[in-house]
Amino acid sequence: MNGWGSFVQLSTPAGRSNPILQVYHNTGEFDNFRTYMIHMTNFTRIFFSLPLLLLACLTNAQELSHIQFSGGATVSSLSFTTDQQIIIKISEDGKVLEWGTEMEPFRYNYQPGKLLPYMGRVAYYGSEADSISKGKVKMIGTTLLSYYSASETNAKAGKLKSIGSTSLDYYSNYENAALTGKLKFAGNTLFNYYSSFENEAFRGKLKSAGKTTIAYYSTFDDKLIKGKVKSIDGTMYAWYASYETRYSGGLKSGHLSRKINGVTYIIM
Repeated sequence: MNGWGSFVQLSTPAGRSNPILQVYHNTGEFDNFRTYMIHMTNFTRIFFSLPLLLLACLTNAQELSHIQFSGGATVSSLSFTTDQQIIIKISEDGKVLEWGTEMEPFRYNYQPGKLLPYMGRVAYYGSEADSISKGKVKMIGTTLLSYYSASETNAKAGKLKSIGSTSLDYYSNYENAALTGKLKFAGNTLFNYYSSFENEAFRGKLKSAGKTTIAYYSTFDDKLIKGKVKSIDGTMYAWYASYETRYSGGLKSGHLSRKINGVTYIIM
C-alpha cells in the first residue's frame, strides 16, 4: 500500500509474457480482481480437462473383446468386457448368455472362453419395465443393459439395445433373409454375414467383424471339414479329415485362442 491508500501489484495477465504494474485504489477493487483471477484459473483448468474426460469415457466403452466358435464352425458367443473387467457374452441375435470374469490360463481345468462366476451386484428389470424387458438382466456391476421395446420390429423387439455406452443394432426384415435379426453394429464395429446366395456350408455365417474377415471350408471339402473355419484375417486353420479316423473332425493346426485386431477369437 502506498501513501495514498492504494494497492500496487505487479502481475502477468493471461496472454502476456511481460508483467504489468496495476494500481487498485481500495481493498474492495483489489479483492474483486483477485476473485476474478481465481475464477478464470479454475475455468481454464476445467476447459482443458474436458478432452481428457471425453477420452476416458470413450476408453471405458464396453467394446467387443471376444468371438467364440462352437465346433469350429458356428459363432456361439460375442463378448464385451466392461471397465470392471466383467465379460458379458451375448448371442448373434442379441440375447444375454452369461457373464463372469476371465479364467487365468494357469488355473486348473483352464479352458479358453470359460468364465468364473461374477459375485458382485446383478439387478433385473421389474414392473417398471415393459412386458418384453421385465425379468431381464438390467445391471451387471456398474454396467447398465437396455433392450429394444415391444413396439420395435420383429428383428429388434426384446433384443439387447446397449451394454453400457456401447449401442447395438441389428439387420432388418428388409435385408437378406440370412441376415435378418442378426447383430449388425456393436459400437463402431460392423458385422457382415454370408448371404443366402453363398455356398450352403457357410451361408448366414459371420463373414467379418470390423476389418477382420473370416472364411470357411465349403461343401466341396471333406464332409467333416465343410462349414468349419478356414481362416481368420489370413491366419489358417486345418482340420483332420474323415479318413483320419483317430482325430477326424478335430483341429489339426491353428490357434485355439488368438488375438486379432484387438479381438480374441476362440475356436472350440
